Amino acid sequence: MSNIIVLGAGMVGSTMAIDMTKKHDVTITDFSELALEKAIKKCDKLIPEVLDVTNKTALQETIKPFDLVICAVPGFLGFETMRAIIEAKKDVIDISFFPENSLELDALAKQKNITAIVDCGVAPGMGNIILGYYNEKLKLTDFECLVGGLPKIKKWPFSYKAPFSPIDVIEEYTRPARYVENGHIVVKEALSDCEFVDFDGVGTLESFNSDGLRSIIFTMPHIKNMKEKTLRYPDHIEYIKVLKESGFFSEEKLMINGVEVSPLDFTSKILFNEWKLGDTEEEITVMRITLKGINEKGEQKTIVYNLHDEYCSKTNTSSMARTTGYTATAAANMFLDGLFSEKGVFPPELIGNKKGVFEYILNYLKERNITYIKQKN
Repeated sequence: MSNIIVLGAGMVGSTMAIDMTKKHDVTITDFSELALEKAIKKCDKLIPEVLDVTNKTALQETIKPFDLVICAVPGFLGFETMRAIIEAKKDVIDISFFPENSLELDALAKQKNITAIVDCGVAPGMGNIILGYYNEKLKLTDFECLVGGLPKIKKWPFSYKAPFSPIDVIEEYTRPARYVENGHIVVKEALSDCEFVDFDGVGTLESFNSDGLRSIIFTMPHIKNMKEKTLRYPDHIEYIKVLKESGFFSEEKLMINGVEVSPLDFTSKILFNEWKLGDTEEEITVMRITLKGINEKGEQKTIVYNLHDEYCSKTNTSSMARTTGYTATAAANMFLDGLFSEKGVFPPELIGNKKGVFEYILNYLKERNITYIKQKN
């Protein structure tokens, strides 16, 4: 039994903390006492502690007694929080999905002799682990990840609910999307190249370019074609494009009745209630990973994994929190069980190729009724 600290008591952070109590002593921290109270109501085994991670001294002092840190802070705080954890010589599993390049901290992690596994959610996360595993078995030429979290009940106009803040979703709709085509990095507007894709149990969804490849652009440069696309119900993208083109996502402040207001802040405030996922609201996570490559015999192979996961009424846990959080707790337990001990910063594709890791994580998720089904050729 290890002593674990989870930074962040939001939906995913609390889900991870509760899961880790099955085998470990767990302290959960957050800036918000309300968030901590909510987590404790779900699981009284958790030890709550109020912590502001932007106070570097307090953060490093707080994490000192623990065997492992699991970081689930908001993305804009993630990079500096990670740096502080590494400087404090603490091993860490991170799902904060910060926009900066995590590999910039690799030299520091090696110097401090610690292991940092980053981007360890569903996508990025499990898709990368599958990629890392098959990168050892095939000479890969193509990687595609289609992924989305969707409400079960479609409500006009957006047919969408967010398990995190609207501003983070809008970031996905505005950040230029990078993908790899014929070995070259191509940058396109987010929301571009809209296509319709059919999924069992859901029907037809829209896919669009989003900037989700992250580390694999740099760690897997030999794969000539790589793309990540986000999934939504049909018509969602059209409404978002209208908002975007009309300036509702602009950060340039406007003067309204003597008050300076950013359109982006205004839009986020309006959409917060429209997009807020209720605590017991049913939603689903859909993902399809497609890999193409050549095996040892020179044969062309296509590997496809599908995920369809739903809100768990038994534990009142959203599908996005389950699929994201349990991938991270699988990695945490895998690390604590000694399956992976290399030092440095590791995106998931760089752990998926290690002996036993892929099977361990798949089995861990299956025990929690999250099943990645490999499509038969």
